[in-house]
Amino acid sequence: MEASVGIIGLGNMGGGIVSAFLEKGGSIFLWDIEATAGEKFADRAGATWLPPAEMAAEADVILFAVPSSRQIEQVFFEGDEVLGAATPGTILVDLTTSDPGYTKDLASRAAAAGLFYLDAGMSGGAQGAAEGRLTLMIGGDAEIFAKAKPVLEHFAKGLFHMGPSGAGHTAKLLQNMVTHTIFLATCEAGRLGERAGIDLSKLIDLFNVSNARSFISERRFPDHIVSEKWDGKSRVFNLHKDLGLAVEMAEGLGLTSAFGRTTLAALQKAVDMGMEESDFTHLYSAYEDLR
Repeated sequence: MEASVGIIGLGNMGGGIVSAFLEKGGSIFLWDIEATAGEKFADRAGATWLPPAEMAAEADVILFAVPSSRQIEQVFFEGDEVLGAATPGTILVDLTTSDPGYTKDLASRAAAAGLFYLDAGMSGGAQGAAEGRLTLMIGGDAEIFAKAKPVLEHFAKGLFHMGPSGAGHTAKLLQNMVTHTIFLATCEAGRLGERAGIDLSKLIDLFNVSNARSFISERRFPDHIVSEKWDGKSRVFNLHKDLGLAVEMAEGLGLTSAFGRTTLAALQKAVDMGMEESDFTHLYSAYEDLR
């Protein structure tokens, strides 16, 4: 029997996940703190608006596509209305990018209530979510992951079980630290190239057939920067948060994160300049002010 699924959070990522479910003929309960967020799915077969307490009672698997662990705690764990309504054995899937320590705490609290908790960091962006081709880095019990896998395959193609609770979010922070550092390094090279008289699009074309190629050069620059669309669909706030968590994690493990710290310093400068809510692709235009 197919599991009943609910999702809390209908932003870029959550909305994309809902679209992926519906495109595959699936059905899903949905809710967001902003009631208007569900309007785009109001006439879609298979999409049912359901408040958290009712969703907890109905869904076998609940996905959380919210900004951070704090929002999961507020919606699900504070008070008895929602947590008390959940059926023992319900699987909670945390799709945030969060502090692994916070994640482990929520997983422990879920276990005490007879629920299962998986942390699943996402990679692939809003478009990847809508097209059902995300990569997920998953932490938690392997048997519970196996049970949740058919649900996760509705919106993800790459599923990597990284280890026990917190391992998925740890892997996500490491992936983002590398990705955001490469992004800023590519911005620096692009600005240097332009100052030296080299056309940015030609430089990126060169990178993409040489050892400098990366996802950043292959997709981010052509799709969002060279094209001047500036629509990467993620805020500077998100990059700054991710790098802050990664550096904090490194310090907690007694390691120095030199590249992470350098990237975090540039992102902090962007935040100080008022770019917190800007699409992160605008960091390219502002790069010379971030040094």
